[in-house]
Amino acid sequence: MAHHHIDIKQEKFEFTSRSKMVSVVLLAVGIILSVIGIMQLKSHEAGASSEYKTEVVAHSEGTGHEAVAEHSGEHTKSWTARFWANMLVNSYYFLLFGVGALFFVALNYLANAGWSTLIKRVAEGISSFIPIGLLILMIVLIFGKGDLYHWVNYENEGLKDGMKGFDKVLAGKSAFLNSKFLLFGVPLFVLIWYTFRIILRRASLNEDAQGGINFFISSEKFSAAFMVIFGFSFSVLVWLVIMSVDAHWYSTIFTVNNFALMFVSSITVICFFTIYLKSKGYMELVSADILHDLGKFMFAFCIFWAYTWLAQFLLIWYANIHEEVVYYEIRLHGYFRPIFFVNLFMNFFIPFLLLMTRNSKRNPKSLLFAGSIILVGHWLDLYLMIMPGVVGRTASGIGLLEIGMPIAFAGLFIYVSLNAISKANLYAINHPYIMESASYDVGP
Repeated sequence: MAHHHIDIKQEKFEFTSRSKMVSVVLLAVGIILSVIGIMQLKSHEAGASSEYKTEVVAHSEGTGHEAVAEHSGEHTKSWTARFWANMLVNSYYFLLFGVGALFFVALNYLANAGWSTLIKRVAEGISSFIPIGLLILMIVLIFGKGDLYHWVNYENEGLKDGMKGFDKVLAGKSAFLNSKFLLFGVPLFVLIWYTFRIILRRASLNEDAQGGINFFISSEKFSAAFMVIFGFSFSVLVWLVIMSVDAHWYSTIFTVNNFALMFVSSITVICFFTIYLKSKGYMELVSADILHDLGKFMFAFCIFWAYTWLAQFLLIWYANIHEEVVYYEIRLHGYFRPIFFVNLFMNFFIPFLLLMTRNSKRNPKSLLFAGSIILVGHWLDLYLMIMPGVVGRTASGIGLLEIGMPIAFAGLFIYVSLNAISKANLYAINHPYIMESASYDVGP
C-alpha cells in the first residue's frame, strides 16, 4: 500500500503556563486536603486515647484491681501508620504508570508493532516519571518501614530460636525479607529499568535527527534485554514492597495480578494523555483506530486482571488453609467488606460492560469515562492490598487524607509527564513504522 499521500508534519507540544497552573493547583489542593486529613487523624487519635484512659481508670477504681490494657488492637496503630500506608499506595501506583509506559514502548519494539508508533512519544514522556516516583517511594520505605512492615520490627528484635516471641515463618524469610535488601534492592531494580528508558529514549531522539534503521534495531535488542530483566526484578519488587505488608502470607499469582494492574492502568493513562493532546489540536494523525486499539487493551486487561484476581481468590477459598485465608478474612469483614466488592465491580464488571462495543472503544468520551473508573478502581485495589495489612481493623474509613493524597500525586505526575512530552517532537518521524501508524485501519 502506498502512503505517499500522507503528510506527516512535525509537531511539538507547548506546555503552556495555564496547563502548568492546573497541575500546580492540583498538587496544592491535594497537599492541603492531606494536611487537613492528617490533623483530623491526630485529633481523633488524641480523643480516642483520652477516652480509653478514662475507661481504664474507671475500671481500675471499680474493681480494685490494676487495669489491664486489653482492647484487641483497637487503638494500637497511630496516625503515622495510616499516613505511610497512603504514601505507599500512591507512590507505588504512580510509579507503575511510568514503568508501565516504558514496558509499553519496549513491548511494541519486540512485537514489531506499527500501530502505536504515533503515540510512542506520549509513552516515552510518561516514563519520565520513574525517577520521581522512585525518589518518593524510597522516602516512604526509609522513614515509614517500621509502620508498614511487621517484619522490620521483628528483625530489629533479633530473636533467636527458642526465645519468647520467635517467629518461625519470619525467620525463614529473613534472607529475603530484610531492611538491606528492601532499601538497596528496590532502587537498584528501578534504576536498571530507568537505564533502559534512557537508552531507548536516546535512540528514539537520535533516530529523529539522523534517520536510518540502526537505532530501531538497537532499540529492539535493548527491549529484549529489558523484558528478561524486568520479568524477574518486577516480581521481586512486588514481593518486597507490597506482598510483604502481610509477611506471613504469600501467593504465587500475586505478581501477575500486580502486572495486570500496572499494564491496564498505564495503557489508560497513555490513552488519557493522547486524548488530551488531540483536544488541544495536536496529533491529528492519531486516528480513532489507534484509540480503538488502546481501548481493546483496556478491555482485554480488565478481563485478565479479573482472571488473576479470581484465580487467586478461588484457590485460597477452596483450599481453606489457615495461613492463606487469613489474608481475605480481614478484607471480607468489617470496614473493608464493601470495598472488597466495589473493587471487583470497578475493575471488571463496569469497564467490561462499558468497553464491550466497538463504538465505545473509538469514542473519547467513553474511553475517558471507563478509564476514570479503571484508575480509581485500581487505586482501591492497591488500597485493599496495603491498608488492611498496615492498619488492620483500626481503619476508620476513606477520609480527606485518602482523597487529597492521590490528587497531589496526580498534579505532580501530570506536570512531570507533560513537561517531558514537550521536550521532544510528538511524532517519531524517522521510525520505520511511522507511515503504517499514520494509515492504520482496523477495518469495519
